[in-house]
Amino acid sequence: MTASPTSIPRPHCESPLKGVRGQILTFKADPFLVNSPEDTYDYWEDGIVVIQDGMILAVGDHKTISEKYPGLHDVDTYTDCIIMPGFIDTHTHYVQSPMIGSCGDTLLEWLNRYTFPTESRFSDKAFADEVARIFFRQILSQGTTTANVFATTFAESVDALFEESERYNARTITGKVLQDRNLPEALRDRDAESSIMISEDLMRKWHRRGRQLYAIIPRFAPTSTNEQLRLAGKLYRDNMSDGVYLHTHLDEAESEIQWVKELFPDARNYTDVYRSFGLVDRMSVFAHCCIVSREEWQTLHDNDCGVAHCPSSNLFLGDGEFRFWEAKDPARPCHVGIGTDVGGGTNFSIPRQLNEAYKVAMLRSRSLDAMRSFYLATRGAAEVLHLEERIGSLRAGHEADLAVLDLKPTEFIGWRMQFAGNIFERLFILQTLATDNMNRATYVAGKKVYDRDREIPFMYAAGI
Repeated sequence: MTASPTSIPRPHCESPLKGVRGQILTFKADPFLVNSPEDTYDYWEDGIVVIQDGMILAVGDHKTISEKYPGLHDVDTYTDCIIMPGFIDTHTHYVQSPMIGSCGDTLLEWLNRYTFPTESRFSDKAFADEVARIFFRQILSQGTTTANVFATTFAESVDALFEESERYNARTITGKVLQDRNLPEALRDRDAESSIMISEDLMRKWHRRGRQLYAIIPRFAPTSTNEQLRLAGKLYRDNMSDGVYLHTHLDEAESEIQWVKELFPDARNYTDVYRSFGLVDRMSVFAHCCIVSREEWQTLHDNDCGVAHCPSSNLFLGDGEFRFWEAKDPARPCHVGIGTDVGGGTNFSIPRQLNEAYKVAMLRSRSLDAMRSFYLATRGAAEVLHLEERIGSLRAGHEADLAVLDLKPTEFIGWRMQFAGNIFERLFILQTLATDNMNRATYVAGKKVYDRDREIPFMYAAGI
């Protein structure tokens, strides 16, 4: 759908303008819930995004916009590409990057065999720094500009991720993982009280420092005592109004759900465990949600919670199959985004995750098209995080986070594209057939921090 351009007044004291030109696609409403899907997005065949001081100043048809900005000379022009909002990863574990692709069995066996030993190494700050550096190179090269991330027990793991994020000026959400039972001693919190104190100290240090945001993160109910969950709930409720998140796992696998029933016999369901400790509210993000009862969906809807669909992880570990049609039931829709869930997930690419999400849905004879898929990857994910007024769309007044997808990343895909009709048919081909080279450039707050074709592909926001 071609739309009218949007713009905001220019400031009196102007810094240089930056333009990014090409095909542009952005969403403005939820295609799962609107009767006329063509009203949910804006598309310009030859569009331009005008950026100033890290913010989008204007977006729309190139001819119309360029006439309003005669001083715009610094323009990056992309042919055979589609410019979109930077992708948003609503759930991943940067600390599991060293073990991605590890052959497992059940979820719980996989955690014990690979995850816990790997995460135990993150008390070493140098190791944490190295993994954080590699992690950001992976996500930025895939066009991901915002990520909601699990660190692990140690404060060093939180500092390392936030420090690297700050160098790129990326928007990152993370926090210390709270876990004081049912895991190896090397990874277990000493006690509930001290774990909350460490988390609170990290929150004071990092929350709203630049673009960084903090999350209270109990790993999942079985690895926290009642006291730790109670204290986590209090810390969350005391700081939720300032934009602090709650991030955890929910209803991922049958074995996990059975374990929760044994540990919390008085709870009506898994979601009720978190609710009873004050952890279910509008800033709560729950990963997986594969095996969710109607009562639980209603609770998540009523409390305006977010849900992260992690398709490649669920397939890799043989967990449940996320049912998007239940999550987006018009009678009680929930906010849904996409998560890579590395290292259960097998790649860092949000578009490649959409390929897996399509397959998961088709196992239940439900089709998830590219329009709804890329909404989940951008604006839908921003709604999960309640950041839709800042990121997730290309519109005036939003932060200038952009991904530039190459519509011809290989010879075959370039040839295949000639048989596609509209932009969504082309995007479906891309998500289905392309590999890790599909993202050509990534802009974070207006700075091109990644350029596939540049001699030095990665560049910190400060240019260092």
